[in-house]
Amino acid sequence: MQTYLIVFAVTLLASAALVATKHWHGHHSMDSTSGPQKFHTHPTPRVGGIAIVTGMLAGYLLAQPSRQSLLWPLLLAGAPAFVFGLAEDLTKKVSVRARLLATMACSVLGWAITGQSITNANVPGLDWLLGFTVVSVLFTAFAVGGVANAINIIDGFNGLAAGTVIIILCSFALMSSALGDVDMLRISLILAAAMLGFGLVNWPLGKIFLGDGGAYFVGFALAWLAVLMLARHHEVSAWAPMLVCGYPVLEVLFSIVRRRRRSLSAGDADRLHLHSLVKRRLVRSLLPNASNLVRNSTTGAIMWSAALLPAVIAVNWPTNTLVLVMGWAGCALLYAVVYARLTQFRWRFSPATLTTKTSTT
Repeated sequence: MQTYLIVFAVTLLASAALVATKHWHGHHSMDSTSGPQKFHTHPTPRVGGIAIVTGMLAGYLLAQPSRQSLLWPLLLAGAPAFVFGLAEDLTKKVSVRARLLATMACSVLGWAITGQSITNANVPGLDWLLGFTVVSVLFTAFAVGGVANAINIIDGFNGLAAGTVIIILCSFALMSSALGDVDMLRISLILAAAMLGFGLVNWPLGKIFLGDGGAYFVGFALAWLAVLMLARHHEVSAWAPMLVCGYPVLEVLFSIVRRRRRSLSAGDADRLHLHSLVKRRLVRSLLPNASNLVRNSTTGAIMWSAALLPAVIAVNWPTNTLVLVMGWAGCALLYAVVYARLTQFRWRFSPATLTTKTSTT
């Protein structure tokens, strides 16, 4: 418990220090308020990744040797994601492709250090292909890049990314506890303590955000925990960690499909994410006289439920592939139904924004 408290305190103090000193570094670290995915009304530091990494380093120094042996590869392999993301936060000149490739390279570096990669996806045919090392490493890189990009997408509203990541990490901790894997349990809680320390500055006041450095690093960390879970416990279905990360993964997959069907690039920013619609269509009607700050924080809190549902399914049936696949399909269907309701004001299964350029108002 002492380790978690120290990690929490270190991250909290580092986050507060970054906010208190923003007049020194703000001309580099501040996020603007303009752009399709900008929801706050005041320039805000987007270098929360520095605080997260600082807390994780404290956790490594305090951890027992068996946990350090799992933490140092995560920290070292995650360095490219953090560095490239932080460079974008400070310079605004690093392309999406460069950041994504750097994050994918993290998984290759992790494999080079530990020899771990995804070798079983519980999908006939694909499992045979994953028996080849090259395919396994490339598949792992693709999966890691997807999760990292998903966390970056939801780093907008106060508490949305932090709360979602904490739910995911607590789910990994519960699964590890049920499997008797104390080391994985402790590592998950160390990262959760760091996220909680950051989260108290991020929500509800929105004083700091993860930024690309934090989002890509945390996204890599989540994906790498999933890789370790599958490598250490072969009885766990590959669909379990994917469902634990279900909400952000669904968000990025749905965004890709939506943009391509609207003749847009998969990397184009828009204001049609589920969380954006929840704020404009639901929170605005529930809190018509509230400030933008209150609406942003309320939206983040409401969206935690989207992360909680798939995580609960995965935690309860981590070895049952059939139930997990059905859970994944059910969550995807629920996402589509809610999305359709928010875009067309009626319950249906085919959201109009998949095929038409729906107004964002």
